Amino acid sequence: MKTFPMFLTMTDRRVVIVGGGEQAAQKCRLILKTDAQVEVLAQSLDAELQDLADRGRITWTATSITAAHFADTALVFVATGCPGMDAALHALAKCAGATVNVVDQPELCDAITPSIVDRDPVVVAIGTEGTAPVLARQIKTKVEDMLEPRLGDLAALAGRLRSFAAQRLSPRMRRDLWRWVFNGPVRAQHQAGAEQHAARMLKDAIATGEFSEAAPAPVALVGAGPGSSDLITLRGVKRLQEADVIFYDRLIDPQVLELARRDARRVYVGKAPGCHSWPQDKINAVLVAAALAGERVVRLKCGDPGIFARGAEEADALKAVGVTYEIVPGVTAASGAAAATGGFLTERGRNDTLVLTTGQTAEDNATPDWMHFLQKRSRVVVYMGVSAAPQIEARLRADGLAALVDVQIVANAQRPDQKIETCRADELTASLERAGITSPAILTLMLRDEPVSMRGHLQAV
Repeated sequence: MKTFPMFLTMTDRRVVIVGGGEQAAQKCRLILKTDAQVEVLAQSLDAELQDLADRGRITWTATSITAAHFADTALVFVATGCPGMDAALHALAKCAGATVNVVDQPELCDAITPSIVDRDPVVVAIGTEGTAPVLARQIKTKVEDMLEPRLGDLAALAGRLRSFAAQRLSPRMRRDLWRWVFNGPVRAQHQAGAEQHAARMLKDAIATGEFSEAAPAPVALVGAGPGSSDLITLRGVKRLQEADVIFYDRLIDPQVLELARRDARRVYVGKAPGCHSWPQDKINAVLVAAALAGERVVRLKCGDPGIFARGAEEADALKAVGVTYEIVPGVTAASGAAAATGGFLTERGRNDTLVLTTGQTAEDNATPDWMHFLQKRSRVVVYMGVSAAPQIEARLRADGLAALVDVQIVANAQRPDQKIETCRADELTASLERAGITSPAILTLMLRDEPVSMRGHLQAV
């Protein structure tokens, strides 16, 4: 980001607007929504600004402008409509150390005015760093449609009752309460115009600690998808936003973590190939400890937590101490790899059997026995197969299949550094070395008369 979004406290702070025409009036309309003290510097005012001055809404100063006029200000808007004059006034304001916005001259702006959706005290600001104001307005329109007109009144009611809730409810119950308020019947009643009934429901819920929405399980095993941050499910995003602590894997896209609450703790528990600083028993233990401490926990895994992700081991550890959990499925790596090639894992009339397997088992790093699945109209997808590639190739050679099996290799599926290679099984090891492919990668195998290329040459999304 070239600009950092932030909400400024404006109560009783001084905002200076330079100019007496329509541009200055637009800025006045905006700032008068706040509790700031607005001073307009201009030799003359248009009818709208004159009316505001006559009613005492703004202070009008018509003397010659000096740097002193800009001292001790929260914000300065320069809006004379004359580019040369605006540039000169910008220089004066900067001499006074002011934060300045010059209308229609983004190169002279310390602060850029966003498009605003106003549901005071709920305010949504949308910015494009001055590059696409039309797009900002389009987004504003969509957000306006999403948020009911009186939502700010409900937010203000919640604000007035926060101290009451803090006295009556534990931190976790308070989080569950506010989720119930804004997702459930209180908001629905308020939106329908029954504000008094909504307020009574909220006060009763705080007083009794009883509200009907079931809270989510204290631990969520969440699949983040195979790569890109936009492949996580909406439920997965919701659980991230509810979490107090997130334990995440090595291959998680950092942008996925940006979807979480800002104050949520993020704990890296990744395991690199050949390096297990976070063995599974240790991961199980920290999940249990956090849940028993009363925290809402997300265990964030690449792909799907139920497919070669050790989700069952973590679930067993939680069950052993009586901690409930929820499984939030994700897009598995096999699906991500197939989509990256523009193909499909199954196709009617071409392949009707899909086998998902792994390159290694937990027992002595042995190669699983899946070779008998290599039949007509079957597709075998091997997870974590790069390190086992020499054994896979040797086994296929020994069975006389190496020259009859095609292999598609997708490394870093759905990521910017994604690689796709296709080879025969008897060229597998050499192809991996030539392409410089290491884990993570998916290997897809099919007999030669059912080509593994999946007919796709689409550009990866």
